Amino acid sequence: MTTGKVLLGVLAGVAVGATLGILFAPDKGSETRKKITKKGNDLTSDISEKLNDFIADVTNKFDNLKKDVSNARDNHVPKSEEAFKKA
Repeated sequence: MTTGKVLLGVLAGVAVGATLGILFAPDKGSETRKKITKKGNDLTSDISEKLNDFIADVTNKFDNLKKDVSNARDNHVPKSEEAFKKA
């Protein structure tokens, strides 16, 4: 199971649990709506933060891969040209 699926499952579980907890609390409707809005905003910011971290991680890995490929190309292309000239 991938980390992304686990993270999504945990966040979905937290969202459902928080919503059900608020809905079954003995508060007035207006208070319940305020709590749901606050929880929704909190979850949105948490998800946004996690998504930004994920994007930064993927970008970093992609940049490292580009460097590795570039280095491999720079090391092997001159050798290939030398071999071609000798042949």
